[in-house]
Amino acid sequence: MSLREPPLHGAHEDAGASFTDFGGWEMPVEFDSIRTEHDAVRESVGKFDVSHMGEIEVSGPDATELTNRLTSNDVAALSVGDAQYATIPNADGDMIDDTVLYRLPDRDGNPAYLFVPNAGGDEAAFDRWVAHREEWGLSATVENRTDDYGMIAVQGPDAVALVEAEAEDEVADLSRFSARWASVAGVDCWVARTGYTGEDGLELVIPSDEVGAVWSALACQPCGLGARDTLRLEAGLLLSGQDFDVADNPRNPYEAGIGFTVDLDTEFVGRDALAAVEAAGVDEQLVGLRLLDRGVARHGHEISVDGETVGEVTSGTMSPTLGEPIALGYVPVAHADPGTELSVVVRGEPKSARVVNLPFLEEDE
Repeated sequence: MSLREPPLHGAHEDAGASFTDFGGWEMPVEFDSIRTEHDAVRESVGKFDVSHMGEIEVSGPDATELTNRLTSNDVAALSVGDAQYATIPNADGDMIDDTVLYRLPDRDGNPAYLFVPNAGGDEAAFDRWVAHREEWGLSATVENRTDDYGMIAVQGPDAVALVEAEAEDEVADLSRFSARWASVAGVDCWVARTGYTGEDGLELVIPSDEVGAVWSALACQPCGLGARDTLRLEAGLLLSGQDFDVADNPRNPYEAGIGFTVDLDTEFVGRDALAAVEAAGVDEQLVGLRLLDRGVARHGHEISVDGETVGEVTSGTMSPTLGEPIALGYVPVAHADPGTELSVVVRGEPKSARVVNLPFLEEDE
């Protein structure tokens, strides 16, 4: 099967980007170097094409009930322009995906929502919403708009000012996890103060045939998925399919350290299973690791204590900001306290490591 291409693919080719297969999409992994792009975001501003993320719109009389019953947070609490981080759990409480939901302006007097599945997850999310709508007899329109939109993330200390300079409408006054329609570079965009880098910034959802105009107008360092990964890992943010995978490494929000996305006062698929976990506690949890010896931990590397395997690395890199190897992984709660020393097996050699607080950047302060 051929890879899906974002609407900016040609522009990335012209810019000399290198590409990778990510979630069935051919996406730029870097334009200049991961370090150059990473530093631009930490120190000033960079732009990312994140059009590989899905866009599902849900509207109609029962849009709130349908979406509330399929996500772990309280969708009903959102006012127009609010955003919310949530998970999409299965009946066992394990995360199928994590997502950001936006409350759009009402349509024909009914509530409307946009939620963003991770790369390659749009079709499964669409099918899940439609199947449960039919099973529960609800009145809601579900639309997969992934091919209709492009998405640009502008991130870094100077990101908001850069977008504001190209906007005909106010965007700098948006608070964290809020959004509105605004004209940027002459194009109507859904502009949200959200991101995946640990920095301030905005994410813009743009009609696919106009995304090129906005990309060109935002004069800053283009960044690929390589820098996006090092930035999100320094910020301790999860990567769906890697830090949790419903098939290969099923995890619930409490194990993954995002229990704040669970509202047990709402009725949703997996709610009872998660209530039981919340009451009993978890056996394992996700921790941050700093390697004390030379070597870089990678996905799949064993975590051991006194030579006994106790867990596995889910994500790891050499942190450009800290200049140290960092990683995420699940370990038994007995080994999860910050300061605990253990080992990560890198190329057959145990490397000393220490459990640290997340996110890594704040732990360093």
